[in-house]
Amino acid sequence: MYENSGNTTDQEKFLDQSIRVVKAESFEMKRCLDKGKTMDALKHALQMLNEMRTAELSPKFYYRLYMDSMHELQCLEVNLVQEYAQEPAKLGNLYECVQYASAIIPRLYLLVTIGGVFIKCGLGSRKEILKDLVEMCRGVQHPLRGLFLRNYLMQCTRSVLPDFPETEEMLVAHNDNLSKGTPKLKPRDGTVDDTIDFVLINFAEMNKLWVRMQHQGPSKEKEKREKDRMELRILVGTNLVRLAQLEALTEEMYVKDVLPSILEQIVSCRDPISQEYLMECVIQVFADDFHLATLTEFLNACGQLQQDVNIKILLIALVDRLALYTTSYNEGQPAPTKMQLFEIFSEQATTLIKNRPDMPLDDIVALHVSLVSLAVKCYPDRQDYANMTFQGLRQVIEEKGVTDIEAFGKVGRELTKLLNIPIDEYKNVLRLSQLPEYIKVMNYFDYRGQCNIASYMIQNMLEEETVFRNQDDVDSAFSLISSLLKDQEKQSSDSHETEEFADEQNLVARLLHLIRADDVDSQFLLLNSARKTLGEGGRHRLRYTLPPIIFELYRLVLQFSDMKDEDDKWDAKIRKMFVCAMGTIGALVSTAELAELPMKLYLNGAITADRVPFEDNHTVVYEFVSKALSILEDDVVDSRDRVRCLHLTVGTLLKTTHLPEENWQPLANQTVLAAAKMFKKPDQVRSLVTVAALYWHGQTLETNGEKMKNGKKVVDILRKAAKIARECLEPLVQQQLFIQLLSAYTYYYEDNCSEVNVDHIEELIARTQDNAVQLDVSAEADSLEKQLGEAIRRLQLAKLDVAAAQATTIRSEPELPQPPS
Repeated sequence: MYENSGNTTDQEKFLDQSIRVVKAESFEMKRCLDKGKTMDALKHALQMLNEMRTAELSPKFYYRLYMDSMHELQCLEVNLVQEYAQEPAKLGNLYECVQYASAIIPRLYLLVTIGGVFIKCGLGSRKEILKDLVEMCRGVQHPLRGLFLRNYLMQCTRSVLPDFPETEEMLVAHNDNLSKGTPKLKPRDGTVDDTIDFVLINFAEMNKLWVRMQHQGPSKEKEKREKDRMELRILVGTNLVRLAQLEALTEEMYVKDVLPSILEQIVSCRDPISQEYLMECVIQVFADDFHLATLTEFLNACGQLQQDVNIKILLIALVDRLALYTTSYNEGQPAPTKMQLFEIFSEQATTLIKNRPDMPLDDIVALHVSLVSLAVKCYPDRQDYANMTFQGLRQVIEEKGVTDIEAFGKVGRELTKLLNIPIDEYKNVLRLSQLPEYIKVMNYFDYRGQCNIASYMIQNMLEEETVFRNQDDVDSAFSLISSLLKDQEKQSSDSHETEEFADEQNLVARLLHLIRADDVDSQFLLLNSARKTLGEGGRHRLRYTLPPIIFELYRLVLQFSDMKDEDDKWDAKIRKMFVCAMGTIGALVSTAELAELPMKLYLNGAITADRVPFEDNHTVVYEFVSKALSILEDDVVDSRDRVRCLHLTVGTLLKTTHLPEENWQPLANQTVLAAAKMFKKPDQVRSLVTVAALYWHGQTLETNGEKMKNGKKVVDILRKAAKIARECLEPLVQQQLFIQLLSAYTYYYEDNCSEVNVDHIEELIARTQDNAVQLDVSAEADSLEKQLGEAIRRLQLAKLDVAAAQATTIRSEPELPQPPS
């Protein structure tokens, strides 16, 4: 194709030499034009165009030479148009003189240039000139030179191609019917039919030249030739773009003349590269209406293409374009019923897969992606179309014996696209339950692939707020995401240790809050049913999935608490809800082997039960708190976790107000005992200080909303804490505990706890001060010294406040009457 196939450096060298000649000759050409010496300018133009005869340049470098030369030819064309616009008759001599040039390449370039000037100046027949030029270009059969010459022909004639629908007969009939005085239309030289013929001839010749490139040169350079051809393909495709830009091109013309000629050329060339590219060009450049009108012809041509052509790409491009067109065409209206697009494409895809048994599975899945997109977008009410597509794909996968598709492989990525399309388009994942083949196809994924699709479904349901109103909705949703709810055969033994597992189970937990029945009874049944299904998920899933059920039960209790007068079995139903919640929490303890989470849920249940005034609510509160304390004693091992859980228990007991004294005392005593049993002595002291608040701020049924304020019990607990603090051997820690105890004593003293002895506080202060002297110098010691000073100052202020309050009380007492003398 070109003689020198050297490296880039050699190509650059040859190109520089040619461009220097082009610039030199173009300079002389322009100088002659300025002097009015047109014939001399043409001679220099011929010398310049002689460089286009080179065989040393590859297509990429030849293109650069072509662009520089064409730029200079445009200057020549503009100058000739300006010079001969007033005297166009003199152009005839130039046209004849140029034909005497010896070399055909320069001669044809100049003939095309002057032919364009002829047409722009209104000389001769446009139709005849265009026909003459396109036929003369047959004289160049070298693929590279011929392609660029014909491309120059298209560029020069681009603006002068006739684009008028009227024929001469129509023009005569129009002028005959005009009234007197009305100006008649002038005959137009050529119509759009002539332009179509001109472009189709040029297209056919360019395609032949392009295909010929494949068969020139040794076989070892086949890949290089294919690469060069791909760089030049746009030159051939420009012809089809020009046809599509014709304003006068009608659907009838396209059906009868344009497409048959194009398809005949494409099929007859028998070149896979040419066929694939040109068919794709046809899809992209022509209007959607034209494609709908010629769909059968186009698909028949696809069946006649070479085996190496990737027809999958062509069908996908056509399906996607027509799907987009039918959905955007008069939005809100259904797809055109005259053209059964889905049936046609489905049949074509089935035939293609049958005729090409070696077709890769990822290509087959990609083809079904477009079919599903067409079915879902254009026929949203015909779910049988989508189901039919999934069924066809399932049968193909079964025939190929594939059982486990990797999520992130080629086939897996295409299958993910396929399964995501209905999710995105339906806006309601529950509609997928009406596609029985959907789940069967999804089951061909490996465990990770199934989980990815199920997670995508949940995200869509959360975004769209897909609410589950009845048992069928819950069952449908759970069947679609079953890979996330239960252990699978394809699941690895350590899958629960990954971040993906935790993220997926958190999505399931969020999904459960979308269970919203229309009434309380139905809601309870749905939650109970969901609890049973989730309970089969294994110990690793329960920690994520059961807590939402429990909180939904608590929310349902609070919602139902205002309906006491509307239901005769109100108390029994409330109690049943708490029993269900307690059993669910028990599963977290026994099956999931958790401790802190169930304890927190028990304490939440106690607070919820205390807020609802149903019969025997104090029994439910007692059960929840006692179970929480049982977990604290038996299952919580870490010392920090025990301290934190104890604080939660104290807070819960302070929050409850409807426990009778006989139930409250055992719980409070057990809490004190748990505080005293902490593993570390500092934790014992801090916990006892916290627990002491129960006997001061706690409320029972008998206190009628008043605080208990059992000062004796508070002082006993604080003294016990002080005793333990004195047993600590670390000076810094002991000092911290003494200061904390001092703050606690001061707090209760401020709150008028009469059992707090000031002398005992003074003794504690003296002991703390003595301990401070023994501390080593450090930042922590300085900080503790400041805290001690602040605690002492606060105590002094508290003494003043208490003394002032007592003095006010004495003054306010009435004076007794004096006895008689």
